[in-house]
Amino acid sequence: MTFRARHLLGIEHLAPLEITTVLDLADRYVDLNRRTVKQSDVLAGMTQINMFFENSTRTQASFELAGKRLGADVMNMAVGQSSVKKGETLIDTALTLNAMHPDLLVVRHPSSGAVNLLASKVNCAVLNAGDGRHEHPTQALLDALTIRRAKGRIQRLTIAICGDIAHSRVARSNLILLGKMENRIRLIGPPTLMPAGIGAFGVEVFDDMRKGLAGADVVMMLRLQKERMDGGFIPSEREYYHRFGLDAEKLSHAKPDAIVMHPGPMNRGVEIDGDLADDINRSVIQDQVEMGVAVRMACMDLLARNLRAERGRKIVGAMV
Repeated sequence: MTFRARHLLGIEHLAPLEITTVLDLADRYVDLNRRTVKQSDVLAGMTQINMFFENSTRTQASFELAGKRLGADVMNMAVGQSSVKKGETLIDTALTLNAMHPDLLVVRHPSSGAVNLLASKVNCAVLNAGDGRHEHPTQALLDALTIRRAKGRIQRLTIAICGDIAHSRVARSNLILLGKMENRIRLIGPPTLMPAGIGAFGVEVFDDMRKGLAGADVVMMLRLQKERMDGGFIPSEREYYHRFGLDAEKLSHAKPDAIVMHPGPMNRGVEIDGDLADDINRSVIQDQVEMGVAVRMACMDLLARNLRAERGRKIVGAMV
């Protein structure tokens, strides 16, 4: 398998073949997770620490479950009760944890670049579980796996990403990944929620849902990131839903077999109609949750292999 990364900090530095490696291995973990006995020992003897400086349900739970199913010793650090609340810096926290010799460190942080900084201070493999507006690489990978399993491929599709593009690290990681895999990407949303210079990404931009969804294979809705907004980006949630919320009428402009996605958590009646979100014939939202565990298992497996190989080379080097 081709996967050279020491850390998983973003999609930007992954080659298409490395993305495919993750997806292929994750496919095997989907099969494992559907068995009665779901355990593997590929991380046996290794320690995984989860540090979440932001609230999370799906990501934290799936990383914890992934580590345990692979046989790792998993510790969830209670950041709200840690020395961070006493004024300890992120670097000091990293050095403290590094002294405990973990093997895998999973970090979510509200500041863009914080996870990269932390990775430069520790000896273990670091996985970015979302940093500010920067990236959320495992979300993009699980979205890619969901699309590939639903459509039979992850190339040459028309994919519409709709909603709050400006504040979304999910959108950024998906833009990079889907672009690497040669897809046609459309961004749909109000101009106030489009990042500056978005044209440089080689995407099509629409402020009309019906035009943007015309002929789409995949419709990916995004949550309004109200916690990252510091001004009046939309007139009201009611008006936003009227223009940019996904309902059956707007979806009818996409291909008849188009799938509907959402990374969660959903604001029903704001970004997406609740009945449509639950429509098992169109929605793959619950599939995304399932794929999240498998993708995170694959990522940790691959990073652990590289970590073991690196440590092995150091031991051999010390003996020479």
